[in-house]
Amino acid sequence: MLQSVFVLVIGVCLMLPTGKYLYHIATGQRTFADSVMNRVDALIYKCIGVKKQGMTWKKYAIALVLTNAVMAFWGYLILRVQALPIFNPNGISAMEQSLSFNTVISFITNTNLQDYAGESALSYLSQMVVITFMMFTSAASGFAAAMAFIRGLSGKFQDMGNFYVDFVRIITRVLLPFSIIGALILISQGVPQTLMHTLTVTTLEGKFQDIAMGPVAALEIIKHLGTNGGGFFGANSAMPFENPNVLTNLVEMLSMMLLPGSILVAFGHMVADNQSVLTERSEKLSVNDKTQKIKKVWLGRQARPIFIVMSVLFIAGLIVILWVESKGNPILQHIGLSQSMGNMEGKETRFGVTMSGLFTEITTAFTTGSVNNMHDTLMPLSGGVALVNMMFNVIFGGKGVGLMNMILYVILAVFICGLMIGRTPVYLGKKIEGTEMKLTAMGIIVHPFLILSFSALAVSLAAGVAGVSNPGFHGLSQIIYQYTSSSANNGSGFEGLKDNTAFWNITTGFAMFFGRYVTMIIQLAIAGSLMMKKPVNESQGTLKTDTGTFTIVLFVIVIVISALTFLPTLVLGPIAESLTL
Repeated sequence: MLQSVFVLVIGVCLMLPTGKYLYHIATGQRTFADSVMNRVDALIYKCIGVKKQGMTWKKYAIALVLTNAVMAFWGYLILRVQALPIFNPNGISAMEQSLSFNTVISFITNTNLQDYAGESALSYLSQMVVITFMMFTSAASGFAAAMAFIRGLSGKFQDMGNFYVDFVRIITRVLLPFSIIGALILISQGVPQTLMHTLTVTTLEGKFQDIAMGPVAALEIIKHLGTNGGGFFGANSAMPFENPNVLTNLVEMLSMMLLPGSILVAFGHMVADNQSVLTERSEKLSVNDKTQKIKKVWLGRQARPIFIVMSVLFIAGLIVILWVESKGNPILQHIGLSQSMGNMEGKETRFGVTMSGLFTEITTAFTTGSVNNMHDTLMPLSGGVALVNMMFNVIFGGKGVGLMNMILYVILAVFICGLMIGRTPVYLGKKIEGTEMKLTAMGIIVHPFLILSFSALAVSLAAGVAGVSNPGFHGLSQIIYQYTSSSANNGSGFEGLKDNTAFWNITTGFAMFFGRYVTMIIQLAIAGSLMMKKPVNESQGTLKTDTGTFTIVLFVIVIVISALTFLPTLVLGPIAESLTL
């Protein structure tokens, strides 16, 4: 347990200063990188003709979607012509149509679901220009949307910001410098970074074996830092060339946690000095005293309930995984096989149950999708926890995903509590009315609708059932996991599923597309609606959203809504499978 506590404590300590740094970037304040990056940014703006004008939520959403669409088009084209002898020393052929469609949608939506093995299906050109490139741009797109969303909620900005400015600043000031540092650490531990062709060597038994090489380190760090998840190799971070030892395992877990957690800290800073949430007592203070009052009382207080609920859900899931995996498989115990090391099927001995279990919890809670063990071999309840993390889709999440989704539940909680006490619901000084509630309901419904609809389609058609490798309860879990991972923009999978078919490539492609953009547009619309409203002064009867009581209400609402939605599928899948053991 000390190993897990050590990793989590370091992660929180890194989130705090990084969150303050992200706050400065989001609000246009001066940072230590400005002296160099301002010139880089200015050159980029000049080349693409960006005018630094503020945007409404509609213009922001359109700019985001169209920019992603252009990149997706060029990515699809490159995958279809990658057989050309350009950075293709291994002679990889062009990717098939439905798989190209799935791959492009997967990486542009920050999902990185892989229905292929990277070392044998992609040229180095595709790995660098399509996969690694989109890992940067998809993460930056999600990050930019989160910034715009928080600006709209905070009530301190006249517009949502400029998408192109946010997009560029996130890449040049966050993703690129952090990736360079992380990649150098990985290279120092033996992760390859080369354009050499695949090596053929003679083994100790006198056999021949191909050893795939390539620009691995550059992809490996951004796949975790950007909560992307797609691996250079089919075995992902269970492959020694991607994750050689305990140190690289630690770096990769911290990279997954860093920015999603930091966005929550940045949110706390951005709404901390909102003038509309001052108490009547603080309004009597002088200007200087007000500033001190704000910094002392409100710095991070609105983010605190969200952080507590996310942390409780995260720790509860981690405890279940470590407990279940450490006990091993009861069937093997029954026939007399030792389970002293726990359930080691599908795990690397260099990580063991603890670091594999922690990696599983982090990658599904922070919606990364990278794996250092095969989730299809987890014990049923452990696989169920990984599934639940993605079904919730509010436990930290990827680049702002967890925060933006949790805010929907916060608005719902504020509305319900407002009805209970007979007062107008108010959040961050803005009234929550019919428009916001309709959009919030839609935003919450999209995720389960996609998962359950596509799962129903898959179990109803022969093309869907044909992909199941383990019939029965586990087979249903394989199907539900695939669509849950797709809709949650996670990308991990129960790899026993035979998913590289036209049916699975197309249906998961649509699940990834709608799960990403429909929800994001709805959330921007909510922030845009609140931004246009006049602030409401806080009074004695105003519902406080930074108290312990509200934290409990928020936790209960998240649990109840998710349980009502997903409990039947969990009962028929991992819970039923666990009971059979």
